[in-house]
Amino acid sequence: MSKEILLGDEAIALGAVQAGLTAAYSYPGTPASEIMEYLIRSNVRVGKYVAAWSVNEKTAFEEALGVSYAGGRSLVSFKHVGLNVAADPFMSAALTGANGGFIVVVADDPSMHSSQNEQDSRFYAQFALIPCFEPADHQEAYDMAREAYELSERFNLPVMMRMTTRISHSRAGVETRPTRDKNPLHSGARECWTLLPHLARGRYRRVLDLQPELVKMSEESPFNKLVLNPDNKSFGVIASGIAYNYVMENCPDDPTRPSILKIGAYPLPEVLIRRLFDHVDTILIAEEGAPFIEQAVKGMFGVAGKKIIGRLTGHLPRAGELSPETVRPALGLKPLDRRALDKLAGRPPQLCTGCPHTDTFKALKQALKDYPGGTVFSDIGCYTLGYFPPHNAIDTCVCMGASIGMAKGASEAGLFPAIAVIGDSTFGHSGMTALRSAAVADANMVLVILDNCTTAMTGGQPTFATGDRLLAIVEGLGVPKDRIRVITPLPKFHEANVKVFQEEIAHKGISVIVAVRECLEEAKRKNKAGGAQ
Repeated sequence: MSKEILLGDEAIALGAVQAGLTAAYSYPGTPASEIMEYLIRSNVRVGKYVAAWSVNEKTAFEEALGVSYAGGRSLVSFKHVGLNVAADPFMSAALTGANGGFIVVVADDPSMHSSQNEQDSRFYAQFALIPCFEPADHQEAYDMAREAYELSERFNLPVMMRMTTRISHSRAGVETRPTRDKNPLHSGARECWTLLPHLARGRYRRVLDLQPELVKMSEESPFNKLVLNPDNKSFGVIASGIAYNYVMENCPDDPTRPSILKIGAYPLPEVLIRRLFDHVDTILIAEEGAPFIEQAVKGMFGVAGKKIIGRLTGHLPRAGELSPETVRPALGLKPLDRRALDKLAGRPPQLCTGCPHTDTFKALKQALKDYPGGTVFSDIGCYTLGYFPPHNAIDTCVCMGASIGMAKGASEAGLFPAIAVIGDSTFGHSGMTALRSAAVADANMVLVILDNCTTAMTGGQPTFATGDRLLAIVEGLGVPKDRIRVITPLPKFHEANVKVFQEEIAHKGISVIVAVRECLEEAKRKNKAGGAQ
């Protein structure tokens, strides 16, 4: 065994590699991006597996599923909203099952540090009726990744690993084990993988029949641990993931310590929960994200005379991340004095100095001065920061690719002008189908594609639609060539760019303006790397 200092994301990645990984796929998104970045860096040294960015999460999932069907061990990773994009193959993969071990790593972002919503991916695992692991620390992230492959191949099911921001982005020491050989490729039964209705019904029955075995697995899992305190029969705690660490940080090892059930493997271990309920009168449920365990426990064990407290009762915050400080009052401990921290000034994110999006927004805003009813439907990327002063340039941000469809719908309702703003990577991710729809309808709207040649907001990963390829895609989707305009967002071209915006706003029908200028930070990195060589 050896020890490495790793991010939680990196611990999962290394666990997968040393468990015999054949291939991994991902679309970047905080807090999951570091999984694929680590795999790509490691593969430069090792070169024994495939590690690749995909055009979106659905594609990444399907690529990893194909590897599993071929008998190899595969991994797909993305953030919580990425699972929404991949939900179609995700739900069906629970029925087809896995051949080689298949791990689905989903990194949730409670408190929305870099996301447009809070979600708890455990509900997806429950919905699909597949096992789920939730590490409480970095060692468990590594160990669970290795165990997840064994479990996946034992039950022929995908296995979810649910991460959260603090585990993903903190570092700790991890004890590693020898690397296992990769699986030899081997085929499975095509009737398992072809979800025609008469076959799918049998596959669904199989998943239902497996549930008692999965619960038994959970009961016996070393990642679920119950410690009863015979000297304290009044109060107990169920804690999962990083919330377990917050509880333990506040609970001294003395006779007053509550009985504690740590949960790291799902389905919920009903027998262990029952043993805790039989032992204490009041149970606090501490979990990161939604009150997933709390709701389930109240449904299963709402026994008269027993009190269940947590997020739903207000003993813990209903939204956002937990912390050692927020857990203290729920444990009956005196809150810590945080008044000094409350005085710290907020630092909202902003576009980098010299960002090309700034010049694009300036030109667009000037062109819209004569249109007070105009609306700019934005998408997700660095340019979303154009919402803040001094830009005040965008009006919406909903989900990846939504800007184009919303602008089309608004224009067809009579809104004028309707402007959509989307980045090159997001356009490749999920904007192309919406543009096809808008082009066929010749919607009276202007699409602005901000081509900065990279996936900038998540760290400069490659983009699948940039430069001449992007222009060819736009034309191929049905936009007339004379309605595809290219501008360079620089101050010296400001007046010319304003004129282009004005002309395309005045045009009745679909038009696309592509603003081309490389991300400044990415250019700096390239220059630095070139100088180092």
